[in-house]
Amino acid sequence: MAHPSQLGFQDAASPVMEELLHFHDHALMIVFLISTLVLYIIVAMVSTKLTNMYILDSQEIEIIWTILPAIILILIALPSLRILYLMDEINNPHLTVKAIGHQWYWSYEYTDYQEIAFDSYMVPTQDLSPGQFRLLEVDHRMVVPTEAPIRVLVTAEDVLHSWAVPALGVKMDAVPGRLNQTAFIASRPGVFYGQCSEICGANHSFMPIVVEAVPLKHFQNWSTLMLEDA
Repeated sequence: MAHPSQLGFQDAASPVMEELLHFHDHALMIVFLISTLVLYIIVAMVSTKLTNMYILDSQEIEIIWTILPAIILILIALPSLRILYLMDEINNPHLTVKAIGHQWYWSYEYTDYQEIAFDSYMVPTQDLSPGQFRLLEVDHRMVVPTEAPIRVLVTAEDVLHSWAVPALGVKMDAVPGRLNQTAFIASRPGVFYGQCSEICGANHSFMPIVVEAVPLKHFQNWSTLMLEDA
């Protein structure tokens, strides 16, 4: 998860998030090179005392500064489109979870199991245990198996919400009356935190999201206990 004074992204916990980090570094390097070139040209033009009578009318320069930006845009657009299609790809999910946004908590329904459904409320500050994070911990976590495609159906009951978990590279709007879907694969066990990313009222800051990724055997034990409690 994020920590104070962090400048970069959170550590990737899914293949899609790893691709997003690589694309970010790729685009940032291009921006850095362009900025360096422009700064050098500005400094050179301001500080030099030399003049060139052909600099104001040069077909070669105009061709270069027309074609070169087009090539740079292609180098940015192609990887971006590839990742967009990867993020929309949902093939044979092993588990489907329906996330429903409310004011101001989340509900989860495991549609592959008839009786696994629960509400997820933020744990108040006075009830936190040592080691738990203020404004991020919930009383019931969304538990998923690792290294398995997980489909999340996202909707809302009242106003607009947004289900977002940065470490997994997931962000999907929750719209009343509409069912959106996204998918992720948790590449390692861990607890991943997110928050509602759409302003949804007075307690918008107090409806966190916690996804706990566990090995398949542990997930089977958890689902068995949930079915017994139901």
